[in-house]
Amino acid sequence: MTFWAKLSASIEKRNSLLCVGLDPHPGQVPERYGSVAEFIRDVIEQTSDVACIYKPNVAFYEALGPDGLDTLQEIIESIPDDIPVLLDAKRNDITSTATAYAQGVFDRLGADALTVNPYLGIDGVAPFMAYEDRGVFLLCKTSNPGAGEIQDWAQYGVPLYHHVAELAGEWAQGREIGLVIGATYPQSMAEIRASNPGIWFLVPGVGAQGGDLEAALAAGLRDDGQGVIVNSSRGILYADSPRQAALDLRDGINRARQAARAGAQSDAMAARLREARLLKLAEALHETGCVQLGDFVLHSGAHSPVYVDLRRLVSDARVLELAAREYQALLQPLEYDRIAAIPYAGLPIGTAVALLTRDPLIYPRREVKEYGTRRQIEGDFQPGERAVLVDDLISSGASKLEAAAPLLAAGLVIEDVVVLIDREQGGREDLAEHGLRLHAAFTLREIVHALVRLGRLNAQGQERVERYLDGQG
Repeated sequence: MTFWAKLSASIEKRNSLLCVGLDPHPGQVPERYGSVAEFIRDVIEQTSDVACIYKPNVAFYEALGPDGLDTLQEIIESIPDDIPVLLDAKRNDITSTATAYAQGVFDRLGADALTVNPYLGIDGVAPFMAYEDRGVFLLCKTSNPGAGEIQDWAQYGVPLYHHVAELAGEWAQGREIGLVIGATYPQSMAEIRASNPGIWFLVPGVGAQGGDLEAALAAGLRDDGQGVIVNSSRGILYADSPRQAALDLRDGINRARQAARAGAQSDAMAARLREARLLKLAEALHETGCVQLGDFVLHSGAHSPVYVDLRRLVSDARVLELAAREYQALLQPLEYDRIAAIPYAGLPIGTAVALLTRDPLIYPRREVKEYGTRRQIEGDFQPGERAVLVDDLISSGASKLEAAAPLLAAGLVIEDVVVLIDREQGGREDLAEHGLRLHAAFTLREIVHALVRLGRLNAQGQERVERYLDGQG
């Protein structure tokens, strides 16, 4: 049985997502116990029908001196066989050293899983992943106050912890893997869950660190009601009754778990998540020049204080992927057989989206060749299939209707148009008159407001852009 199967079985048997941390702080072992081992064994006996997993932190056993690891091994061996053991050691090093760490944790100590620092990349993680029956939890978005100094560092609006989550999926190669994400960051948890539906979360930070249990579970639970284990160490270990403390927290977790599964995310949580995505995208679009502020002469001769050129997305793969994920979210509730990308700006976007969604892509040619197949529509399709039009943005609906014409003439059914930005210049209404529904990730006004909040546009500039968007020059 793999660690993940053992963990799922323990969760089901105990109806619990509670992880009990076995961290004997120096000098805090109650006097009635003759040793650290006796103290921890008593906690295990009191909570073994409540905890789905135990998590000893190796640091507290190393602090005991030469006999500390023997004490740790004794404690691991005293844990019931059907409860997995996650050793919190945050190991990582170059390959040969990581291999030695893995041997020590899995072969000598007999732990079922380990927390691992991903900072050295795949070289330092692979030796732990090589134990296919064991589990790995990568540090991702930790709950300590200084974590953001490194984990929140962003390039084009994509923070480092998001990159770690993406790499985790790649490194796992189809197997299960876990991430450590603090309960103090439910918004981050929800974002990662949206793009990693099967991944596991180890969630510290409930209790003394002020994590919101209900928000964390609403954001992190998988559809099967698992995927999250909630850790508590001091709150249980040093309670007057460790058993009662564990029962109370287990029951609180289950109430929040039930509420999360019944009601999903609250409107407020959904709004916060959308705001975070907006800020991230607006920053990335501005940094890449896809959204520019200044004085621009348009094709009509009119002046505009804001210029949007999403063709520039092709020059930065990360920002293109960030945009593609917005399209992916818009497409999820729609019914269609194929994506139809509109050349030219919509074609690379459509390709990126198709790679994410695994949907087949077609596109109408703007110029039909006078030789070869003379096809006006590239890609395979059958008349009667449903296609969703994908483009970069929309002003009026004229260009979308023009692109849809050859697709409709070929027998395809088109009811939906998906864009990243709606300039709110009548495009939605134009499409509606022809039976088409518009789905936009954000409006241009929302992008501008986000740039104001990011400090990239001052009040005077905002007023000028607002007048322009309102049609006042």
